[in-house]
Amino acid sequence: MKKVFLYISCLYLVINTGCNKYLEKEPDNRAMLNTPEKVSQLLTSAYPQANYMAFAESMSDNVADKGAGVVDLTNRDPYFFEDTKENEQDSPEFYWNACYNAIATANIALQACTAAPDSANYRAQRGEALLARAYAHFMLVNFFAAFYDPATAASDPGIPYVTEVENVVFKNYDRKTVAYVYEMIEKDLLEGLPLIKDEAYSVPRYHFNRAAANAFATRFYLFKKEYDKVIQYANAALPSGNVVSVLRPWNTTYRTMTYNELYAVYAKATENANLLLTETSSLWGRNYYSVRYSLDATKQDEIFATPVTGGRWAFEFQTYTAGTNNYLIPKINEYFVKESVNAEIGTPYIMVPAFTTEEVLFNRAEAYTYLNNTTAAIADLNAYASTRIVNYDQSTHAITASKIGTYYNTSSLQEGLIKTILDFKRAEYVQEGMRWFDILRYKIAVTHNAINPAMTMTLSATDLRRVFQIPESAGLAGVAQNPR
Repeated sequence: MKKVFLYISCLYLVINTGCNKYLEKEPDNRAMLNTPEKVSQLLTSAYPQANYMAFAESMSDNVADKGAGVVDLTNRDPYFFEDTKENEQDSPEFYWNACYNAIATANIALQACTAAPDSANYRAQRGEALLARAYAHFMLVNFFAAFYDPATAASDPGIPYVTEVENVVFKNYDRKTVAYVYEMIEKDLLEGLPLIKDEAYSVPRYHFNRAAANAFATRFYLFKKEYDKVIQYANAALPSGNVVSVLRPWNTTYRTMTYNELYAVYAKATENANLLLTETSSLWGRNYYSVRYSLDATKQDEIFATPVTGGRWAFEFQTYTAGTNNYLIPKINEYFVKESVNAEIGTPYIMVPAFTTEEVLFNRAEAYTYLNNTTAAIADLNAYASTRIVNYDQSTHAITASKIGTYYNTSSLQEGLIKTILDFKRAEYVQEGMRWFDILRYKIAVTHNAINPAMTMTLSATDLRRVFQIPESAGLAGVAQNPR
């Protein structure tokens, strides 16, 4: 994993120069990308097969020093706001490499789509490749570059936006700017989205289906603060009728499940809330509750405090203890793939819900808030609360402007709504790493305490360490590291 960009370029070299030397036949059924089906098969590798949850969650305000537990550098180093020394699974470097591997795959697929004599038949594959390329770059720029600010984006260093197939082992890349990266993401997003065709997939939720692509657009435009577009794409991603039908049933079906049953459904393609699922090589599934720096009793009480509704979170009833001060919410379930039938070694994987209906609903509510459509924002939040509050009763638990003002002690309904959304999202995505994006967007300071030796560490809104360090290995491609 020391190299910067793939490497699947090696596959490119085999395709173009070496096939005749290997028994005069293709090494596998993808080597000649001469049908839409073969390009689709290749595109299964166009999604980052690595996980950001460990380092993103460990940097956030969702975790504490429990004093004991599994010590892993992908958890320990981010907690202390240090550059992660680990480069294997769940590390920032592993994620960086996986994203560029995915981008390389997408670029090969795009080349095949363009070169095909019947390119019109490859429209769906082209759309997926463009969305996949945009998504991987989007995740990279938000972890490894300064967060998008229209006032500084044109001067803040970005990350390399790679649009060509790599036919050399090492190639120099220019970081350019955050603004440039966002422009390129938007270009790929807007070109690719109309081409997406759900019928092209046997299991649409493992690919950029139309709902997932629109969900991605809501996140992209929320980060850019183009709120009218957030609403436009959210309306395309969510049903026009009863949105509750596509939200996770935490206070009904989920509440009665055992933890094994909940594990089995949370990241499944049959769960309506999951719009895009990606397979990632990760140890987070076995470690996220037992690592030393993670959710403890105090943080659980803080995150699941009685919300503005006045009711109790259903999450509390599906929170388990595994030993002393290890708190587990059954979401992230590992499955282990052996190297062979009789092997004792293999690779652990987890499925990641990359986009969900809940996120789209939150994004729309936030956009409504900033566009002063507070009635619509409150309606979306009430729809969400109706699936999350135990024994939900609209007459008792419905969110109102008055409740918000009292709960948050503010005369600004807009301010109160944003605080409500952030609190709801923090509870919804605990242990999944999503809180980190809100910390970046709202410049929230993070304070971590250590037990032995006793110390307090604060990551301020302007601390340079809020941007993850670009791997040293990227220097082979001329990519400068972030300042410290």
